[in-house]
Amino acid sequence: MSPLVKIRAERDQMSAIERRIADFMLDNAHLLRDYSSQQLADALQISQSSVVKFSQKLGFKGYPDLKYSVGEAVARASDGQVKTAARSTRAAARESLAETLWQSKSRAEEETRLINDAEKLSEIASMLGRAGRVFCIGLGDDGSAAQAFAQRLALLGTLTVHHADPVRMTATSSSAERGDVLMVFSEQGQQAALNQLSRQFRERHGKVISVTRHTSNPLRAHADATLLVSAHDERSHIQPLLYQSALQHLLDQVFVLMCDGDRLEQLNTNLEHIEHLLDPKL
Repeated sequence: MSPLVKIRAERDQMSAIERRIADFMLDNAHLLRDYSSQQLADALQISQSSVVKFSQKLGFKGYPDLKYSVGEAVARASDGQVKTAARSTRAAARESLAETLWQSKSRAEEETRLINDAEKLSEIASMLGRAGRVFCIGLGDDGSAAQAFAQRLALLGTLTVHHADPVRMTATSSSAERGDVLMVFSEQGQQAALNQLSRQFRERHGKVISVTRHTSNPLRAHADATLLVSAHDERSHIQPLLYQSALQHLLDQVFVLMCDGDRLEQLNTNLEHIEHLLDPKL
């Protein structure tokens, strides 16, 4: 696994000094081979031990191992860029654009997978499977993801309630009981109405699952379980695409984990009924 991918995935949870080291490595990966640990420390005005501890925290024996691994990652990326640059036709340019976007999405999905381990996903899938009812809410683009996931849960036979309006959800969830689950989709996790809704839901002894970016935010801090998305890009029109792609892949993993036994049988039965509704000849 590329150390640069791991650094991007873990950056939001690093200390201030660690983020300085991470940002330098991400911005100057091609120059890192010329820096010793002491030179890097001097450039960032930090201690050499901070550089060594940063390397070990990422799973390397020390800075030399990290530097070598980064160098290999840069070399692989350079080879890909050379091959892409050799194509000059318009069709090749379109192909390159598609390839670059695919690589960016793959990187975002890989980073997201790193911060949501298998045990966490299994726990969330079990929580949803045991729930009496699952309430799903999200605003704006988050609302689309919330609605789609609620529909999938319904196909598995789970009683779901979806709203895109916090006021309506507050009224509906007032009947929530112990064992019910509220899934709150909020990319930044900052909406005051959703945070208040989550607190009220927990007061009724329900469980809250937050779905947010991998950043510190109020919604995540007060949730019983969290699904985290890591998707970064400097281009404002690309970053939302990466977030939605990584989010969808994450939700797909939870859904697949829930597809077993009676729920899978219920899913197949519901899909068959839908097929009959859509095709009157069947």
